[in-house]
Amino acid sequence: MPVVTESDVRGALAKVNDPEIRKPITELGMVKSVAVAADGGVHVEIYLTTAACPLKTRLTELVTRAVADVPGAGAVTVELDVMSDEQRTELRKQLRGDSAEPVIPFAQPGSLTRVYAVASGKGGVGKSSVTVNLAAALAQRGLSVGVLDADIYGHSVPRMLGTNDQRPTQVERMIMPPVAHDVKVISIAMFTQGNTPVVWRGPMLHRALQQFLADVFWGDLDVLLLDLPPGTGDVAISIAQLIPNAEILVVTTPQPAAAEVAERAGAIALQTRQRIAGVVENMSWLDLPDGSRMELYGSGGGQAVADRLTQAVGANVPLLGQIPITQELREAGDSGIPIVLSDPQDPAAAALLEIADKLAIRRRGLAGMSLGIDTTRHL
Repeated sequence: MPVVTESDVRGALAKVNDPEIRKPITELGMVKSVAVAADGGVHVEIYLTTAACPLKTRLTELVTRAVADVPGAGAVTVELDVMSDEQRTELRKQLRGDSAEPVIPFAQPGSLTRVYAVASGKGGVGKSSVTVNLAAALAQRGLSVGVLDADIYGHSVPRMLGTNDQRPTQVERMIMPPVAHDVKVISIAMFTQGNTPVVWRGPMLHRALQQFLADVFWGDLDVLLLDLPPGTGDVAISIAQLIPNAEILVVTTPQPAAAEVAERAGAIALQTRQRIAGVVENMSWLDLPDGSRMELYGSGGGQAVADRLTQAVGANVPLLGQIPITQELREAGDSGIPIVLSDPQDPAAAALLEIADKLAIRRRGLAGMSLGIDTTRHL
């Protein structure tokens, strides 16, 4: 039988990522001690960031499994302790630096995170469903993904991602967001009691968004999706100010009345100098048992919005996809498991996965971004 050593155990622990921070616990200073008995039994002491860590059971399981796989290891016991204030300060400095005020990482010149502000003109077009399913689909492709539920008044992302009962953990001034389906998510719903309404005006909305972007430890994200409220009000303006490089993803239904309003939501890019990533048409049709399609909300709205926005910004704004109506899509939203994960063969899931593929391969550039240059000749 091989003889297990402390070095072997620490090597195994280096492969264990903290469930919240998503970095190796050895790098984060979370391994307090390792003791190996003569019979091969291993006792590991682990520091938690806070005593109320919601994922301590999961962390214990990960540590136990990793150590048990070490050749020669006998019984494994894990003891949990809590970091001191000094240790938490060092952890915060390690993760976020030592700046006096938190900064928004996505607004920095060197940020490589693609930020999509999912917007709509009207409510009820399925913007949140599109957001959570695209997030889950992109995460399934191996990308690091976050979702910010910026719809402060009408938040629904926690239910759709199954995080209704989860609360963020605070480490000093850092907020650790819950993770669902490999997607980091934050919402005002995680800071209110029950179904209490949020009654705020513009300045408070701006400050809340600023905190969600700067105080939350998002880590190194590939993609951040922002679920905006309908219209072109305070939140849309605040996002343009806080993250000028955010791209707008417009969601509409085929109905002409909805398409006209959605066009306004996209046209805000002319004033904010943002890029329009594309248009998604939701509720495009209903497949009937006889194989025919019923277009409940008409047809052509998504393409019409894409065409008019293309003309308005002077660059191609594509129609990224059309999502049919299915009962399974609605049920998945209520259950907290996105349809792209629970039933990827569903027609709506297939359309969403195709849209996610297009977003996953997009590269940075200036195409589609209004530069605010007046090309009219003045004599």
